[in-house]
Formats: sequence, C-alpha cells, structure tokens
Amino acid sequence: MIYDLVSCNHPILHTPTEKFDFYKEFPIHPIELGNNLIETMNYHHGLGLSANQCGLPYRVFVLRSTEPLVCFNPRVVDTSEGISLMDEGCLSFPGLALPIKRPRSIKVRFQDYKGETKTEIFSGMTARVFQHELDHLDGIDYTRRASQFHLQRALKKQKIFLRHQKREEKEATY
Repeated sequence: MIYDLVSCNHPILHTPTEKFDFYKEFPIHPIELGNNLIETMNYHHGLGLSANQCGLPYRVFVLRSTEPLVCFNPRVVDTSEGISLMDEGCLSFPGLALPIKRPRSIKVRFQDYKGETKTEIFSGMTARVFQHELDHLDGIDYTRRASQFHLQRALKKQKIFLRHQKREEKEATY
C-alpha cells in the first residue's frame, strides 16, 4: 500500500513521535507498516521515509541501503568527529536542496520489525539518511539545520522548480 505524503506544514512533522510499543495493539502489524513505508519510499524515489511523513504517528522510518532497512525506535548512540557538508533533499519538501552538516559516521541502535534490538555503525550516505529520518521523528525538519542564507537561496530555486513542475503537469494533461 502506498501512503500519501503530508504537506510540509502538517503539524505531525513538527511534533516528536512517541516510542513504538510492540506490546500495544496497533491498527497495522509492524511488518505490514514497514513494507508499506518501503513501497511508498520506492514509489516516490526517496532514500528514506519516516512514518510521520505519511501522517502516521509511529516512531519508525525506512531507508535505502543494500537492503531496505526498517528502523523502529531509532537513536544515535555515538558519532564520529568527522563532519561532512552535503546537499540534502526531502520528499516533504519537493525541489528543495540544502547543504547540511552531519557527522560522517554514527553508531545507532534501533529495533527491527520483530522488536529485536540492533546496533549498527553507518557511514556515508546511509549515516546521513539515518540522521535525516531520525530528525523527522524528533519533529525537526532539515530546513532548521541550514543557514538562513542557504535556505533563502534554495527557496528561490524551489519556486522555479515547482513552477516548471506545474507547467509540465499541465502540458501532460493535454
């Protein structure tokens, strides 16, 4: 099942999510939830997707790695001293690319769809996407991590992108 994405102004994106309780009855099984999030991420060509981007208040996200990874109740337990600056995008903010500083390498803990705790070390793009999606679950969007200069410049570029996208959609309906 492919979920609809909520708009970037939706309150759920700015509210920290609560811990996912595997012993509580949920309207959707964790395996089904994870699979639906992966399907939605793939449909939108994302590198990651958090449940709250789909309007779901669950503390879970998925990310593209060698195999798609489903992370319930994720957290970063250690970070490298090395920092990298890289452009990030977000499915909730189409066409908005911002340079964001993040640790290059992180040690993380999360639960899989069975509730079993995993500890992993990620670096590069996987570390970046993990941190981006974790920010979503904490109610933080990446625009808050960018400098005002870069944000204003990127918003102007986004306006042009969205205008072109709208024009292409209009031409496709003829």
